[in-house]
Amino acid sequence: MALLALDNAVLSALLALAVFRVPAWACLLCFTTYSERLRICQMFVGMRGPKLEECEEAFTAAFRGLSDTIINYDERSHLHDAFTQMTHALQELAAAQGSFEVAFPDAAEKMKKVITQLKEAQACIPPCGLQEFARRFLCSGCYSRVCDLPLDCPVQDVTVIRGDQAMFSCFVNFQLPKEEITYSWKFAGGGLRTQDLSYFRDMPRAEGYLARIRPAQLTHRGTFSCVIKQDQRPLARLYFFLNVTGPPPRAETELQASFREVLRWAPRDAELIEPWRPSLGELLVRPEALTPSNLFLLASLGALASASATVLAWIFFRWYCSGN
Repeated sequence: MALLALDNAVLSALLALAVFRVPAWACLLCFTTYSERLRICQMFVGMRGPKLEECEEAFTAAFRGLSDTIINYDERSHLHDAFTQMTHALQELAAAQGSFEVAFPDAAEKMKKVITQLKEAQACIPPCGLQEFARRFLCSGCYSRVCDLPLDCPVQDVTVIRGDQAMFSCFVNFQLPKEEITYSWKFAGGGLRTQDLSYFRDMPRAEGYLARIRPAQLTHRGTFSCVIKQDQRPLARLYFFLNVTGPPPRAETELQASFREVLRWAPRDAELIEPWRPSLGELLVRPEALTPSNLFLLASLGALASASATVLAWIFFRWYCSGN
């Protein structure tokens, strides 16, 4: 019900902005309705007459100081609740025969203090990405916006020696939502350094935020792309240009080349990237490898080792006691 009331207040504010072309002092317009403001003035000065119009003008003038207010998008409900409490307080003042000339400026000052105590939105972190935690709500038009940054991140250069391992980390420097995050990988071969999506092919074997190629061959030169999504909505696209260096392969006869093709020695496009399954040593050395599943594996190994040590100690104790 609270969210429905908030949506109705925003719709009323947008209608007022569109129809009456009022100036954008409009945190008041975003979180209160015209009928609520009119009712307060009627309680102060009566149902009609010149004083009613004067009261309405004084009401809006008191809140012009909030014209350029920008708040954390997630704090909208808190600010809406504060305005609701304000309208109830003004109604009580009007019922007590108070003066609107005093009540409205005091209410505006209290709302300014409330706004300064709201949790601030996170700063936009360049150079790329849809950063929902940095979304802001603008009272000037009763709408929200995110950082004006592209989805495509700059291409990162990765150079490896032929035969070595190439590893890609699909990390971004801004906070991601905790739920429904997926990673997908694509490849543009032929030595292309590009961000044009038409050149990329899906890599179905690759999944997760870490992927690797081993051993890296000259045919792997090109651009690899990782797409981060939340519930099928792209949040960022990362690009890695892989440059494989080293001596060219030895000359081969046509028969050797055919035999290699039969044995599928050369990696197929769909198998270029494989998921990274770290060894125990890599789990201990690389902090980013400590995913929940890997932590569970380590905990299981620790529990098994502890149980084995306990059993061995118990057997030794029984043997020692039986000997005595």
